[in-house]
Amino acid sequence: MTKLRTKTIGANLPVPQNRDDAARAVREIGDDRRRLARLEADMNDRIAKLKQQYEQQAEPVRERISGATEGLKMWAEANRAALTGGDKTKTVDLGTGEVKWRLRPPSVRVTKLDDVLKRLRDLGLSKFIRVKEEVNKDALLAEPDAARTVAGISIGSPGEDFIVEPFEAALSAPSA
Repeated sequence: MTKLRTKTIGANLPVPQNRDDAARAVREIGDDRRRLARLEADMNDRIAKLKQQYEQQAEPVRERISGATEGLKMWAEANRAALTGGDKTKTVDLGTGEVKWRLRPPSVRVTKLDDVLKRLRDLGLSKFIRVKEEVNKDALLAEPDAARTVAGISIGSPGEDFIVEPFEAALSAPSA
């Protein structure tokens, strides 16, 4: 026979018994949030120092890699025909690794989008303009009764959140 286990949610949680207990709980939450913020700030300070230390150590290594790569590229370009068998391959195995030549796909960059769109329209090149259709959720929320009549659309309830905001004072900036 299997025993049924039942759990009471929150049985081990501290539940205030009166207004004073509730006020104390809010203060303790504020204390713990500030303690957590200090811990995170200390951690981020240490991470920043470590990152800076390793970035400084990595810089000469990056420079060596960049220089060696550029030198290897110059050698490979000068000997490309021999290495690729007259461009029969784009990959060359050098025993310790490979060098490869790859074509990048074409790309389009648009600057001053509004000007370009106007020029395309003026030139009758609307085939180069994409019109995007999407559901207007703001309009649906403005008319929820009508929106609910459409299959595939549901309007969720706004819900309610419980928020604890301990009082906190900010330090004023030192005067110059």
